[in-house]
Amino acid sequence: MLRLDRILANARVGSRSEVKKLVKEKRVRVNGEIAKSSDMRVDENTAEIFVDDIPVVYEKYVYYMLNKPAGYISATEGKNCPTVLDLIAEDYKGMFPCGRLDKDTEGLLMITNDGPLAHELLSPKKHVEKEYYVEHTLPLTEEDIAKIESGVTYNGVSYKPAVYKKISDTSCTLIIREGKYHEIKFIFNSVGDKVVYLKRLRMKNLVLDETLKPGEYRPLTKEELEDLRLIAR
Repeated sequence: MLRLDRILANARVGSRSEVKKLVKEKRVRVNGEIAKSSDMRVDENTAEIFVDDIPVVYEKYVYYMLNKPAGYISATEGKNCPTVLDLIAEDYKGMFPCGRLDKDTEGLLMITNDGPLAHELLSPKKHVEKEYYVEHTLPLTEEDIAKIESGVTYNGVSYKPAVYKKISDTSCTLIIREGKYHEIKFIFNSVGDKVVYLKRLRMKNLVLDETLKPGEYRPLTKEELEDLRLIAR
């Protein structure tokens, strides 16, 4: 048995606050009866739920695109620091960030409770492209760029070739396919430079929705989700 607002939110009818409004407006029916409360318990497997006479199908998994702001850690809990889950109003059992962005890094992060899909997307064998916007302190020389694009070693750790695209003397986009700890920061350290701002723009075909302000999120569209499932196969 699950709360009605959770079932409707999972089915992308709206956020919990939006669902509460729908119930208040008597637009939701459960088993032929007008729903009296958004927190009523419903059997997600057998209940017949309609919103404005449109049937609702319960979805076990949820998928959100978050524009992560700086200052939050990519974890399910933190002792002295807020986590990205603190930004999600909906409270679904088992939600977690798919991958990790450093505390000071901003941008695209998927929040889900679909463990199998996340496992496939994060598998090193998939080599899923991740594109970042980078601001750094020093202009890069042609030699620096050549090193980055051919692969570098820093503190005994090897990093595979990255795709560099210059925006200005001290900003660029960088595409990587690994996702090692502090990878982009260490790549720039290896050529004597320092990253001062980092934002993830894209994960394969999933592109950050630029209408999302830092800290805002939305459900993935069906097309976005299908693209991710194709990658995971």
